Amino acid sequence: MKLICFGVRKVEEDFFVKLNKFGYELTLIEELLNDSNIHRVEGHDAIMLRANCPGNRGNLEIFKNYGVKYLLTRTVGYNHIDLDSAKEFGFKVARVPTYSPNAIGELAITFAMNLVRKGTYMINRSREKNFVVDEFMFSREIRNLTVGIVGTGKIGLTTAKLFKGLGSKILAYDIYENENAKDILEYVSMEKLIEESDIITLHCPYIAGQNDNLLNDELISKAKKDVILINTARGELQDVEAIIRGLESGKIGGYATDVFSNEKDFFFKDMSNKNIDSNIQKLLDFYPKVLITPHIGSYTDEALTNMIEISYENLDEFIKKGISENQL
Repeated sequence: MKLICFGVRKVEEDFFVKLNKFGYELTLIEELLNDSNIHRVEGHDAIMLRANCPGNRGNLEIFKNYGVKYLLTRTVGYNHIDLDSAKEFGFKVARVPTYSPNAIGELAITFAMNLVRKGTYMINRSREKNFVVDEFMFSREIRNLTVGIVGTGKIGLTTAKLFKGLGSKILAYDIYENENAKDILEYVSMEKLIEESDIITLHCPYIAGQNDNLLNDELISKAKKDVILINTARGELQDVEAIIRGLESGKIGGYATDVFSNEKDFFFKDMSNKNIDSNIQKLLDFYPKVLITPHIGSYTDEALTNMIEISYENLDEFIKKGISENQL
């Protein structure tokens, strides 16, 4: 079984090899799938993608013509794959339904602590040999803040536990309430969560047509002054222009994100001497009130191990049974 994997960073290669207990014949490509490398799929039976690898109809047709039978994505989300076309072309498609929730939860906590305590700002000032204590460094204590968790699946619940460990009061909203979570958080309406939370962090899936631009003008207008907004979920959940307006008005005290809806245009690229989307530039100019990371929430040893192991198992199930527990 010949398996080609795209978007495999150098640090990840040993994991792909070490976890390959099924004996797949691996081709590991560092770059994301693109027009220049797509033809390297020739001669392979299966493909593994990651987020921002476009599984659109045109690419799927190329896969089909090269005889590919199995399409894996080592991600929870799968909006980068045209499932209707995949079904039409006869592909077996599977995803990774979950991986280390701590990876994402710890990033959300890192964002929150840096925005509350101005950590990156103070460290950068010290790096520049400026040791003056200014008014911006004055902060609240996170144990005195209320944290609103939107989405209490495995990631949201893990994040809630981490914030609870710091002493924060936890409010949560989810259309499906988790009985096991009620000993550490209080379920409330979305409106109450917005109005009472000092920090709002998103951990819900993106459902097209239902929660697009969840972080929007209306939500921001109802939030507390100096609210901190965090998104480690999906870029489609936020209206970037609304967030910029909230920052400009002073309503938003801090904003951090690991995702953007158009991130494929600049994430994983060195844009230091290039023009970038004007809204992204505006956000960058708000530093240190705005913190951005390049979709690295799952970039940990545990999460990577989960992704690879489950993807390998998905392929093995397809080969042996014709179906997979995680089939799309």
